[in-house]
Formats: sequence, C-alpha cells, structure tokens
Amino acid sequence: APIAKRAVVASEDDRFMEHHGFDWTGIQDAFEKNLAEGEFAAGGSTISQQLARNLFLSPSKNLWRKGEEAIITVMLETTLGKRRILELYLNVVEWGNLLYGIDAASRYYFHKSAAALTPHEAAFLAAMLPNPRFYQDNPGSRGLQKRIRAVEGRMNYSRIPPQ
Repeated sequence: APIAKRAVVASEDDRFMEHHGFDWTGIQDAFEKNLAEGEFAAGGSTISQQLARNLFLSPSKNLWRKGEEAIITVMLETTLGKRRILELYLNVVEWGNLLYGIDAASRYYFHKSAAALTPHEAAFLAAMLPNPRFYQDNPGSRGLQKRIRAVEGRMNYSRIPPQ
C-alpha cells in the first residue's frame, strides 16, 4: 500500500527519491554524530544500502562489508530502479524475531494485510525498523512512541516512486 511505502521512506530514508543509492548528507550527519559520541551510535544507510545488506551480506560492521555493500548498492540502483528497490526492501526487511516482510508484519501486529493498514499502523511498523526485535517485545516503549509520532509527521512530505 502506498501508505506503508510512504511511512517506511519517512522513517528510513527520507531522501530516497533524490539520491542514487547513497545519501551523502545522511552519511556525513551519522559520521559527525558517531565522532561526537565516540561510538557507532548512528548509521547513514539508505534503503538501497539496507537492501543490499539484507539480500547478500552479513550484518557485520567492518570496512570490507561496507565496500561490498557499496558495490551491490550501485548495481541495485543501476538495474532495478526505485520502485523495485522499495518493493523488495518491504518484502525482505525484518519486523521482529523471524518476521520478514511488510505483509507478514501487518498480519502479525494488526491481523490484516498491508494493503489495509491505516496511516498510524503504517507509521508504527516503520518506526520499528531500527530495532524490530526490541520493539516487538516492547511495543509501548517511549522510544517507539516518539518514533511513531516523528514518522507520522514526515509521512505527508515523503516522496515515493509512482505506482
């Protein structure tokens, strides 16, 4: 459903339609935050980069894996296009322990197909993405509720590929 796509773009990669696989502003912001905090506190990965990692790579965080991810991201962006990248991402991303894909998540959390999600339900699912296993066990957490409100606030401004 377009509302689910809009929510995920608002949550994960608000400049999805503007970049070619790499959001250099997001990467710079994450680098500066990590440098200031002295640890890996923020990531700057786009939906395209996350798809590359989810489909083909391990979740390890090292320079070699990031290089592989970059190469695969360029290949995905060059061959698939934004509509297909977003469609694949929605169908392979994790929404909880052994729970993959937007429709499975929608059926698990709301007992209906993803096509029937309300804007709030779509925002709820999108807000879970940074830490789905934690939020699966803690759906009432203040952090998740704050993220849901932020996603809802950005959804109307998020651009998605045409149908």
